Amino acid sequence: METNSKVPSTTSNNGVRVLPKLEDLYGDVELASKHNDLNKLLNSLPKAEWIKIHPIAKDVKYLPIERVEYLLTTIYTKWRKEIKSVQVVANSIVITLRLWVLDPVTGEWDWQEGVGAAPIRVNKGAKATDFGEVQSSAVQTGAPAAESYALKDAAEGFGKIFGKDLNRKDEINYEPMQESKFNKKADDKPEIPEELKAVIDFAEDNAKLNQIYQTNKEFHSNPEFMKILSARKAEIKKEQLNGSPVA
Repeated sequence: METNSKVPSTTSNNGVRVLPKLEDLYGDVELASKHNDLNKLLNSLPKAEWIKIHPIAKDVKYLPIERVEYLLTTIYTKWRKEIKSVQVVANSIVITLRLWVLDPVTGEWDWQEGVGAAPIRVNKGAKATDFGEVQSSAVQTGAPAAESYALKDAAEGFGKIFGKDLNRKDEINYEPMQESKFNKKADDKPEIPEELKAVIDFAEDNAKLNQIYQTNKEFHSNPEFMKILSARKAEIKKEQLNGSPVA
């Protein structure tokens, strides 16, 4: 096998393996410093206001997909996603995705893979695996949700800023990012996370919708939030009356 002359040697004259020096590993101190700055950024926690609590699993924190995409664009400028596989496992759509990013230090493409799953919604009262009762919009809503989960799962591999350690019990250090870069206008309405929209879409009855409403008070002033809830409530009513999915 040919050896690359640019790679520092890790073997001494007597054949004993030794670790390379930092300047040998990175080529020069300036490049090492840039890598260090990038790693510090990637391993900072995301802005506190961006972190949401799952509407059903109360103790689970998450970062909305639109924030993840914003961070990818801000940090890497260029990134792309590659769908590796789409499967149906049990009653869920499972997507494996490869997330490619352009490393701002080296100018080379790097990647992480992620997996996401979303349930295929069936008519009320039907078994989860009864595919004869699948609703007409189940794949249309489930596939994008699974893709979003896969993208977030892949992004977490790059560092804490993408939500990697939000639910670790021993995570106690919090070093806030510069507020000036991510300041939000005071008159802006809080954005509705895609995950919350999916949860509303999967709600099976009015009791579940009421629970979602009560646990997301920060969106009560957002007309879109109320519109989505009302639309799903109307769908549930039609499903109960007709016993069939709404087109």
